[in-house]
Amino acid sequence: MRILITGASGSGTTTLGKSIASKAGWNFVDADDYYWLPTKPPYQSTRGHSERLELILKELDKNEYSVVSGSVMNWGSELEDSFDLVVFLYLDAEIRVPRLKVREEEELGHADPEFLQWAAEYDIGPSQGRSLAKHETWLAARNCKVIRIEGDLGTNERSELLIKALPDQGGLL
Repeated sequence: MRILITGASGSGTTTLGKSIASKAGWNFVDADDYYWLPTKPPYQSTRGHSERLELILKELDKNEYSVVSGSVMNWGSELEDSFDLVVFLYLDAEIRVPRLKVREEEELGHADPEFLQWAAEYDIGPSQGRSLAKHETWLAARNCKVIRIEGDLGTNERSELLIKALPDQGGLL
């Protein structure tokens, strides 16, 4: 079983993904680890499309049960259509962007104003990358169950909603 947890940057996809994977004893995969090349400072260069797709599929094929966090839009149908459940997290920019600023400052020592501006434009549609409209179109094309979790809920509340969405409980209880 594969679960994808996706949404805007700062919506909590990684936090929820790690929590679910830890509780269930499943493999956890962060899409950013495959999208970005390891650089110092981080997030400077991206992997090529075919390389990141090959790497993430190879990792997912090692495990029967995986939780993936992040955006995999336009990575390829072999990955995009391999999920049994997609969880879409939505959180207002007024909450997401300040959280991103704190996270960036803690992890990188500073917050990139261009990144924060890009993240703030998610609802209206930045010129590049993720946007709410692009996510909605992508979600509508999925061939698996899609659930939406909206608002500033805690990780435990989100986990409960995700578990209830699984027909066989996915061995998470």
